[in-house]
Amino acid sequence: MIILGLNAFHGDASAAIVRDGVLIAAVEEERFRRVKHWAGFPSESIRYCLAEAGVSLDQVDRIAVNQDSRANLGGKLRYLVSERPSLSLVLDRVRNRSSREGIPELLAKEFPGSKPRAEIEHVEHHLAHLSSAFHVGPFEDSVVVSVDGFGDFASAAWGVGHGANIEIEGRVLFPHSLGIFYQAVTQYLGFPHYGDEYKVMGLAPYGTPTHLDKLRKVVALKPDGGFELDLSYFRHHKEKIAFDWSGGSPEFGELFSPALEQLLGPRRAPSDPLEQRHKDIARSTQAMYEEAFFHLLNALHARHELPNISLAGGCAANSVANGKVRRMTPFRNVYVQSAAGDAGGAIGAAYAVWHKQGGKRSFVMDHASWGPQFGPDYVSALLERESARVAAAGCEVETIADEAELCRRTATAMSEGKVVGWFQGRLEWGPRALGNRSIVCDPRRADMKDILNAKIKRRESFRPFAPSVMSEAVPEWFDEDDEVPFMMQVYQIREDKRAQIPAVTHVDGSGRLQTVRKTANSRYHALISAFRDITGVPMILNTSFNENEPVVCKPEEALDCFLRTNMDVLVLGNTIVRRV
Repeated sequence: MIILGLNAFHGDASAAIVRDGVLIAAVEEERFRRVKHWAGFPSESIRYCLAEAGVSLDQVDRIAVNQDSRANLGGKLRYLVSERPSLSLVLDRVRNRSSREGIPELLAKEFPGSKPRAEIEHVEHHLAHLSSAFHVGPFEDSVVVSVDGFGDFASAAWGVGHGANIEIEGRVLFPHSLGIFYQAVTQYLGFPHYGDEYKVMGLAPYGTPTHLDKLRKVVALKPDGGFELDLSYFRHHKEKIAFDWSGGSPEFGELFSPALEQLLGPRRAPSDPLEQRHKDIARSTQAMYEEAFFHLLNALHARHELPNISLAGGCAANSVANGKVRRMTPFRNVYVQSAAGDAGGAIGAAYAVWHKQGGKRSFVMDHASWGPQFGPDYVSALLERESARVAAAGCEVETIADEAELCRRTATAMSEGKVVGWFQGRLEWGPRALGNRSIVCDPRRADMKDILNAKIKRRESFRPFAPSVMSEAVPEWFDEDDEVPFMMQVYQIREDKRAQIPAVTHVDGSGRLQTVRKTANSRYHALISAFRDITGVPMILNTSFNENEPVVCKPEEALDCFLRTNMDVLVLGNTIVRRV
């Protein structure tokens, strides 16, 4: 059975394809459209997934969409009767539903001449999230938790997974949401764009939680592990919040009410300097989120006494909180797949339908390489076409067939302070560059963050860079030892090691690590091994290969990024392009 999974008409639109329970391909639409968090219908992602699977749309048996307008209908009706929201809010929900129900027409337009036979199955948003974590994870039995903004009138769901079955036992319904709480304070702090919450997470360690008591007035914890908002601080429950994706990238209107400014003081404009007060509010926001998150997790562990937990939803991208699960709860094993947010719903919807049909579990996602790849002939043809531009930039080109020599040469360049674009294999699934579309350099240099921001990234100075570390070296360098292949957890770096790797050590002594196993990404592991042989340090600094754009997908985009920035070396497969 071939199942095409979709996240459509929402931020991070995406597609995935599953054949007989095994994932074949998955990719976000932004990588093709070149617009961050692209929303709408993921036609290019569908095209790629079909091509990778070697099938036509006519051969797909099911199309699974991670939204079901029939879900939580009772809660919707009770809310309409009791709260009487604005007509514009109701009409907006109806229009969004209509967009998703128009998928057959859009498929016919994008794939003319095809005669699809697939049934379209709508999967409740949070069931898709839970499936995206549990059904591709390593656990036979697990507590499952999804926390995000909103989807199908709910902001959170939790329960238990056994074998191929997921039983949802609790939800938090609209208008209460930890995701909306975090996003509202993110806007208040002057970070207005969709997905800016990670900036608040990066800013938080520079502050102290002096505003936590105030934020406890905003978020209340419930005895069953759930939570609710004091809605006087928000606008989303009464009026339509502008959500525009006509330009591709979603843009949200203001979520918080004037009461939040009365509680915390004047909002920060995006152009205002960051003051200590803002850093303290960021830290307090992270602390409030963690308080509610661990309250839920501890209640669930007490109820089920399972050692394993599978996390999904946009809030599962909060790697700081994820990294504390084993310290703050009795759970011993944590799984978060590489696209925990709404993009991951494409995979979750597909697997929910597969198991609904009686399919067995036979797949574990232990790497993120599910996107397009480009062979040596493609790279050679590109460099031939662009030879004049490459020469004009003062670059020389060399192809090195021997992998060990390629990695040794690249590692040597990093050890000399060079910034390297590393483009290999299949594009990563999810928001993180994990060794296939990465910029890599020396973590030992205290000035490397400034070098990267000056040469390429041009991003806020408070945001940390991540270490990619050989899995076998984790116990020597970090306080905890676990598999973190998708960079979804933050651990404390051992105190006696921090001075050796200042470029990847955050202000609080932490690092958002990625563990790298030879079996999952052999070439990236070989690169880190070569760097260890030269320097004695079994890790490298890894950041996404981009410049204020989606992560590069094709060699053309990698070469363009290299030439328009001050990157020193570009490695495209076996070919090195080097400034001389």
